[in-house]
Amino acid sequence: MRRLGSPLAVTMGEPAGIGGEITLAAWHELNAGGPPFFVLDDPDRLARLAEAIGRPTPIAIIDRPSDALAAFGSVLPVMPLSAPVPLAIRSLDVAQAPRVLESIETATRLARSGEAAGIVTNPIHKAVLQEAGFAHPGHTEFLAALADVPRTVMMLASAELRVVPVTIHIALSRVPAELTAEAIEETARITHKALVTDFGIAVPRIAIAGLNPHAGEDGRMGREEIDLIIPSVERLRAEGLHIVGPLSADTMFHARARRTYDAALCMYHDQALIPIKTLAFDEGVNVTLGLPFVRTSPDHGTALDIAGKGVARAESLISAISLAAELATRRHERTKA
Repeated sequence: MRRLGSPLAVTMGEPAGIGGEITLAAWHELNAGGPPFFVLDDPDRLARLAEAIGRPTPIAIIDRPSDALAAFGSVLPVMPLSAPVPLAIRSLDVAQAPRVLESIETATRLARSGEAAGIVTNPIHKAVLQEAGFAHPGHTEFLAALADVPRTVMMLASAELRVVPVTIHIALSRVPAELTAEAIEETARITHKALVTDFGIAVPRIAIAGLNPHAGEDGRMGREEIDLIIPSVERLRAEGLHIVGPLSADTMFHARARRTYDAALCMYHDQALIPIKTLAFDEGVNVTLGLPFVRTSPDHGTALDIAGKGVARAESLISAISLAAELATRRHERTKA
């Protein structure tokens, strides 16, 4: 796949966490020929962090994303935020929430304008942001609001498996009430479109999990499959989507089963995330489907307990950058066709 014509934008994430150090590690891994990216952060903070963890990194301030293309092979390009961010490893500070949000908002603006090929977001600490007035459950919902789209879908992707939860950041006790035909069908349609447009799968195969054990076992363990999921599956099939299910979730994720579908739609958060984190804990990538630009993220949190120790693994961020470049290139080529 050809090299990107615009660089990817990588956000700062929670400054007390591991985002900065895995970003430094990703540049060291990718600068010799990987997808070019720039970071929306405080360059002084990154330089001091690189010194603190014993990973010297040449850093250059850039004024616009296009500057990153020529610079990326020799320096880590950084577009500064509007105010300094102190180096405060493992020390959460609600006063830094505006800078965290500024990094995401600027990346989104640059991606929407085409100056950035897509965005890769480092992990945020939602409780700190919400203490500062952040009104969204997480990154995915915030990006949907910034992009002014009615619905987005969270996919977790790896070489072994792609999963999509229909309901995401809600208590398990709320799932049956929140699980509607509209939610199931819109999630399936957005997933189908993304598999075609971004992943290059001409006829995607989507497997849908049941909500209850054994997919309800003909109503003996719950009626959601009979009353809700099966009618949604039938309507989606009538639209031409290649859908199977509802399937018992405990038999969907072994190697032979995974070969029969391109993505699995799950009814709630852990039903989707447990199998992929078991199979690809260090390489899984969070992809937001339904946005007008590409967005990926590492499939882990801020890891405050190991921040600044130089032991954080960057594989998931590297995979997120590589996948973002792949999806952005494919999307760009489809728009030109």
